[in-house]
Amino acid sequence: MEYSHHFPIHLPEIIDDVPPPVHPGKRVNHIALIGNHLPRRCGIATYTTDVARAIAGRYPAIQIDIWAMNDAGKRYAYPDHLAGMIEQDEPASYLDAARTITASGVDMVWIQHEFGIFGGSAGELILNLIDRMTVPVAVAMHTVLAEPDRDQRRVTLALVERCETIIVMAAAARRLLIERYGADPDQVIVIPHGIPDRPYSNTAPMKTKLGLQGRDVILTFGLLSPGKGIETMIEAMPAIVERNPKALYLVLGATHPHCVATKGEAYRESLMALADDLGVAGHVRFIDAFVEIDELLDTIAAADIYVTPYHNPAQVTSGTLAYAVGLGKPVVSTPYVHARELLGSTYGRLVDFGDSAGFTIEINGLLADRKAMLALRRRCYALGRTMIWPRLAEASLARFEEVAERTAKKPLPIRPPDIPFELGMSAIERMCDSTGMLQHSVFDVPDRRHGYCIDDNARALMLACRDPRMTGYWLPVFAAFVDHGWNPETNRFRNFMGFDRSWRESAGSEDSCGRTVWSLGISAMTAPGRNTRDWARALYERVIEPLSKMRSPRAQAFMMLGTAPFAEDNPADPQPPQLLARWGDSLMGHWSEYRRAGWDWFEPVLAYDNARLPEALIRAGLAIGREDFIQRGLKGLQWLVDLQTTADGHFRAVGSDSFGRIYAPPLPFDQQPLEAWATVDACIAAFDATGDAAWQAVARNAYLWFLGKNELGLALGDIDTGECHDGLMPTGVNRNCGAESIIAFHFATIAIQRHRGNEC
Repeated sequence: MEYSHHFPIHLPEIIDDVPPPVHPGKRVNHIALIGNHLPRRCGIATYTTDVARAIAGRYPAIQIDIWAMNDAGKRYAYPDHLAGMIEQDEPASYLDAARTITASGVDMVWIQHEFGIFGGSAGELILNLIDRMTVPVAVAMHTVLAEPDRDQRRVTLALVERCETIIVMAAAARRLLIERYGADPDQVIVIPHGIPDRPYSNTAPMKTKLGLQGRDVILTFGLLSPGKGIETMIEAMPAIVERNPKALYLVLGATHPHCVATKGEAYRESLMALADDLGVAGHVRFIDAFVEIDELLDTIAAADIYVTPYHNPAQVTSGTLAYAVGLGKPVVSTPYVHARELLGSTYGRLVDFGDSAGFTIEINGLLADRKAMLALRRRCYALGRTMIWPRLAEASLARFEEVAERTAKKPLPIRPPDIPFELGMSAIERMCDSTGMLQHSVFDVPDRRHGYCIDDNARALMLACRDPRMTGYWLPVFAAFVDHGWNPETNRFRNFMGFDRSWRESAGSEDSCGRTVWSLGISAMTAPGRNTRDWARALYERVIEPLSKMRSPRAQAFMMLGTAPFAEDNPADPQPPQLLARWGDSLMGHWSEYRRAGWDWFEPVLAYDNARLPEALIRAGLAIGREDFIQRGLKGLQWLVDLQTTADGHFRAVGSDSFGRIYAPPLPFDQQPLEAWATVDACIAAFDATGDAAWQAVARNAYLWFLGKNELGLALGDIDTGECHDGLMPTGVNRNCGAESIIAFHFATIAIQRHRGNEC
């Protein structure tokens, strides 16, 4: 289609080049249409509703399934013919809709896109639905930003990458997508905003009908909100009224619901006060209503001049402007993108932003020259005939047929994300200082109020032994933290340290002590420098005797993971095998005590780091030749894996909501990265023990949880930065990115890379 490849373009040429109607029954006979829908009150709702009517009216044989976006906490009396609703802020709702849409056999998905109508950062949740589509996806982008923030840019780039065609309503938007976002010129098409088809008429009959007879009506309509520039027109009214005493500025439209929710009617009230202060209150009338289409068209028909004094120069779509032109209204407007393209110098008058004097000059000039105003009306009406809804339906279906003809269906199942070779380091570096690794963050800002803990620094020490990028500076920092944590007076490691470097306790929990022993065993075997290895071994030997008496199952499991390498490295030393046997027998005893029918586990509850228990038995069994440990570990791990796998085959970490519920099945949320990492490590241990590639497949599945292969379809990890969100919740990700989560993502990545086989 010639007009989709070149810009800038004069609008009538765009429309005149629209191909003739296609006949339904070729390739696109069933469309899923996603957007807001009446009676929700917003421009996208009106547009989506009108689009559906236009397609149904022009091509009654085509099936349109309408999916309405529903904003948080709201309920609307949607018509019965809607296919369904998608709850804006509920990730699972997008996935449910994706499954239903796929099962319905649609030929095309058509999304009406505005950042604010979809959930997540910059509306990112819609990407989860798009990623699950097996048919072409078209998106009508009602906003294309020249200066997006980081999330808006990320989501726009994702739409460009994922959607087979993009519909915009102005050539400037098309240019932005190509030049700023790298869209293929063949991908983006300009189809102007549709408008109702009404016969040309004089203003007098409608003025009489609406009680406006005898007035020169200047009209603005649309949802009222700051940025519409209404104050600019009110400030122009005194000079307009001086020359035209019959002038009436009519502002038609309810206040935008989002404005009402946050500031009530403050904007409308400020405008009314301004009109009163300027002495033109009798010449400015507000109609606070969301009017039906017939009443709206009647009001436009009664207007002599239409004005859009908007402040935003980047606005690429204005349905109100299109409606006014379509009914043959002379327009005076600020030069935002859509107004410049639609009006030019032929179909209206352009005035600088905020230029009340300019509005006065142009409006007074039109009212003084009725002949010129009539000629302008006729030109606008002729232009509007090229923009009526049937023309939009024809252009859209023609494009969809082209896309369907050249686009084969996407393969199922959807290709999982690739496992990265390595992660970026910026997330780790921002969480660390010369003392160690801070515990928590607020979003991605380190939270100094909670200081440090030995848990995270022990994990970081193990990670530094595995990642050569951390060995130069960071490994000694973490080692020093661990070394300083030992308290000989209590024979325990301290755990929590304030940002002022003062310890907050004299002895940490058994689990934190066990985790620290684990880090010493790993460091003694794998640290890159001999001095560091010797330090770790010496500290291990110093602390192991008093700590070996700890009875917490997890503390014992952590110590087993740290001691097994010693037993494998020096089988002649009797202490490591003895310790492994003692702790392993203790875990076996826990299993005997707490197992029940359907409950093949070591405790009567599920808690955190669950997979470390069977992993420890497997690693200890391999180190000292205890087959009973290995078999019990494998059976316990299989029981846990079954609990952590959804019906769709996704990994589902035991949620923290489940912790402490005696003999109860796990709840799905909040899922935490620690569990995915532990499962990866445990399944690799199971593979090492059995050679069964099925364990590698489970490890991969658990790892891909980080990258979005989970029941909400949301990525927690960022490959470029190494960032990782703190959890997966029912409403999305926990956007904080603390030390535990970041380390879990990095360690799991290293583990899965080192043990990749045919199934990984």
